[in-house]
Amino acid sequence: MSSCNNSIPQPLMFILAGIPGLKSSHGWFSVPFFLVFVITVVGNATILCIIRVEKSLHEPMFLLLAMLSVVDLSLVSVTVPRMLGIFWMNAKEISFNACLTQMFFIPSFYVMESGILLAMAFDRFVAIWHPLRYATILANNMLVKMALAVLARAVAVLAPAPILAKRLESFQTHIIAYSYYAYMAVVQIACGDISDHIVYGLMVLVASVGFDLSFIILSYGLILHAVFRIPSWEARGKALSTCGSHLCVIALFYSPVVFSVLAQILGYHMAPHLQIIIDNLYFLVPPMVNPLIYGARTKQIRERVLRIFHCHGD
Repeated sequence: MSSCNNSIPQPLMFILAGIPGLKSSHGWFSVPFFLVFVITVVGNATILCIIRVEKSLHEPMFLLLAMLSVVDLSLVSVTVPRMLGIFWMNAKEISFNACLTQMFFIPSFYVMESGILLAMAFDRFVAIWHPLRYATILANNMLVKMALAVLARAVAVLAPAPILAKRLESFQTHIIAYSYYAYMAVVQIACGDISDHIVYGLMVLVASVGFDLSFIILSYGLILHAVFRIPSWEARGKALSTCGSHLCVIALFYSPVVFSVLAQILGYHMAPHLQIIIDNLYFLVPPMVNPLIYGARTKQIRERVLRIFHCHGD
């Protein structure tokens, strides 16, 4: 229950505070944010170009990686420019309609990425359990269905967010203590009963990250069961090596969420500026690191990148 004596009606404009308590350091924060943006765009664009050009990479694992790169580029495109506008030009004002748009698209891309990671876990499961039927099971029509399912789930889960936010009639303040427009950040400054909004926020978390992480763990449990039935240690290592990049990406993507949830369950309250920095990491670090991980660990991509640099060197 959130109540306030001096409430204000739903404002036409909100003000994003950036990183509260560290306003004087916004200029310094802009440097790593800008570098993250550049590295993310260059890295994911390179992955997409290589997969498009190399015919040998037109197989399910790399097509799913291309989907991941598209979502990563979309995610940083709707978050980082707004943050840099706050840090560089003090452009903190944002209209309520623009807030609602950001509220839908930012978490939607995050939920899509989680869904693609689940699809990639299924891809590794099929590759190890049914290697002879791999290309048949994960044919192009199946990949299209998986992509549409990921998109449909994100739209279905996040579509209520702007609708519910639009129904909030009064607020304690028009200042949002975030560097982007987050649904729960708006709910926390609303007046009146917000229990339905909190329940909805938990449902989104369970229906996306909770669901995907559970099935990813199940997939890798079955993968390990199949791998350790292989008599040859060399064959076991080769089978597990095909999952290495995906496991690194999964650990990077879900660690901040798990850490944040566990901290709240255990009653540990972080300083507001630290919480906001960690929340930003949800959206910024995985898109930057994903292409670096796959570029370093995938032979075909690594060789193509080295060939490009060699050609430029000559």
